[in-house]
Amino acid sequence: MDLDWLKDFVALAEQKTFSRAAEARSVTQPAFSRRIRALEDWVGTPLFARGAQGATLTPAGAHFQPAAHELMRSLERARRDTRAVGAQDTATLSIAATHALSFTFFPRWVRQVMRSRPLGTLNLISDSMEACEQIMLSGEVHFLLCHFHQDAPTRFEADRFESARVGDDLLIPLCAPSEAGTGMWSLPGSLADPVPHLAYSQASGLGRILASCQNGEPIHLATRFTSHLAATLTTMAREGHGAAWLPQTVATDDQARGSLVRAGPEQFDVPIEIRLFRSLECRNHAADELWDYLSETQIY
Repeated sequence: MDLDWLKDFVALAEQKTFSRAAEARSVTQPAFSRRIRALEDWVGTPLFARGAQGATLTPAGAHFQPAAHELMRSLERARRDTRAVGAQDTATLSIAATHALSFTFFPRWVRQVMRSRPLGTLNLISDSMEACEQIMLSGEVHFLLCHFHQDAPTRFEADRFESARVGDDLLIPLCAPSEAGTGMWSLPGSLADPVPHLAYSQASGLGRILASCQNGEPIHLATRFTSHLAATLTTMAREGHGAAWLPQTVATDDQARGSLVRAGPEQFDVPIEIRLFRSLECRNHAADELWDYLSETQIY
């Protein structure tokens, strides 16, 4: 048995296609398929039914699913407990943060916190929202810093995770300016002339938020480029490739310089929160102290 096999099983059960699951696990599809087959050989029965529409759990797979989750939690718990004994509850804090917040919000926020209390050694892991969620669910970090909207789903059950609002942000449709200084494109666009869209990929939490919130006035978009990185979309928008909904924390300097301007009125803005999620299963003294401090103050 290989722990990666269990992680692959969970990914395929969630994504339902080998290609998306392999991408989420950062392996090639042939390698991913071999590992799923190896797990099925180890269990002794097929766990997935393969078909043109993707992969679905067999009855045996559905039976195995909760056991796989529990096995992963038990192994991660055993590893954390053993590390805690070996490290004698060191003051190291591990925080996962999405790329956009790692480069903008996190340095300023942590500096404000450290003005009031020492945090000891910090270990920051920066990745996409999808990857950060997996890191958090695997018990590899104490906290996760991410953008949040109440209408967008997360994978954090309330009985295992708690969260606190530590900041605010705003998703704004932006594009390069025309020679007249106005946006090269203007929402909502039309069927005949849709706005070229620089979109977030499936791994992006911001893309998940936008998909959950744009249910009002019809918007006519033609996707021209996708990425899970807000910084990449910012550059593409600045170079005139289309319009993108960018976090204000990321695009502030470009807006101030005029290299990015609005691609639509404020009715197309999406207010979002910046939240810090905490695992109730992965904790040490330093993590508990930081959470107690945040519960008593508002640092944003």
